[in-house]
Amino acid sequence: MIGKLKGLIDSYGEDYVILDVGGVGYQVHCAGRTLQALPSPGGAAVLSIETYVREDAIKLFGFRTDHEREWFRLLQTVQGVGAKVALAVLGTLPPTDLANAIALRDKAAVARTPGVGPKVAERIVSELKDKAPGFADVDPAVVQLSGAIDNNRAPRPVTDAISALVNLGYGQPQAAAAIAAASRSAGEKAETAQLIRLGLKELSK
Repeated sequence: MIGKLKGLIDSYGEDYVILDVGGVGYQVHCAGRTLQALPSPGGAAVLSIETYVREDAIKLFGFRTDHEREWFRLLQTVQGVGAKVALAVLGTLPPTDLANAIALRDKAAVARTPGVGPKVAERIVSELKDKAPGFADVDPAVVQLSGAIDNNRAPRPVTDAISALVNLGYGQPQAAAAIAAASRSAGEKAETAQLIRLGLKELSK
């Protein structure tokens, strides 16, 4: 199995690159973001490779990092997500942003991927929610709060405060992060108005 290729860029196709490795041209399928980051023809490139062997073909998928390849594999553990959809998701969201979106239950961010509807986005978030926090760079308290909101276990003042910030135009993850910080400083018995005030102060930092 091929795990990595190092060579020179020969040419580009719509969703692939031909990588010349010692005179052999390998056709490697990549996400749009990966293709854009690679050099012009003649330039040197290194790609982590996922090899798919089928009865009628061998297909190579290329990634800029091993981490990105791991996410490609992880996404395909979700029901209804194949290689094409996984590649599209990674073309829309870099691995860290994807991990953050899943950890924060931000289905809308995942659904921005072309070809991924709300139902598939929801499955990705719900089926990977226990794995994503390990890759995310968000505050664990925010992840915990997002999970509580998703499962209708968050205190009413907290959910009301987040809703108020969302109504003011802030994104759900941004609002949740601000209210998580506000809740931590104000304590468990804080009222909605206090949380909103402290949350806005967090957002203005």
